Amino acid sequence: MTFSICVHESYETPDGESHERFGVAVTTRLPGVGTLCPFVSENAAVATQSLVNVNLGRRGVEYVDDGLAVEDALEALISADDGAPQRQLHGVDADGTFTFSGEECVEWFGDREGDHYTVAGNMLTGESVLEATAEAYEATAVHGTTDPVTGPNAAHSDDDDEPDPLAKRLIDALAAGHHEGGDKREELAVQSAAVVVESTESHDMTPPYNDLRVDASETPIADLRETYDLAMQGYEETLVKYEEAYEEDSLAGTE
Repeated sequence: MTFSICVHESYETPDGESHERFGVAVTTRLPGVGTLCPFVSENAAVATQSLVNVNLGRRGVEYVDDGLAVEDALEALISADDGAPQRQLHGVDADGTFTFSGEECVEWFGDREGDHYTVAGNMLTGESVLEATAEAYEATAVHGTTDPVTGPNAAHSDDDDEPDPLAKRLIDALAAGHHEGGDKREELAVQSAAVVVESTESHDMTPPYNDLRVDASETPIADLRETYDLAMQGYEETLVKYEEAYEEDSLAGTE
């Protein structure tokens, strides 16, 4: 199932509130990867790939939500999985990371752990795919800093010094890996990509750009980026158009 990245970021909004967010981005030369690989909650981000077992991702996130460390949760699931030699599983929680690549995954395969992120891939043109993905994310990572582009009415910033939303940065990381060669199966024309982000921050309107999929395309990453741009535009326009309604709703029930 090609390559993916899982990340955790902690940040502080301008009003002084501390938050956590988690995200997964993935792409492959098969349709519908968004239904199989990425699993995210307010506590963890997990990706399951190679010979996919969706229960590893689903239960991994559930275990972390129940209080297990991501290392313990995913290690336990892999240890109990008869198909482990053909699996790839990786993820992050607020305190740690975990990566696993079974010895029977198809070359080139591998994984990498970084500061609050993991990357993994199989059937790639080479290790440089993961290196490029990781480096692209590292260059824009947000952790333990004030994030001025978050918040219900601050979806976007034109200031080059301010970070883009995590979903956009994850798509850019996929693009960097794809530019290095990505999935080596060039005979497969139908491809897909997905990005999912969850955070502890509340919004007047849930940002649609945090959960996007391109299920069948010959240019999935470019299409995912275009979909992101349109979703961001629609979100900003909706906030402006219905700002008064959101304010009235937020005051409902107060005295």
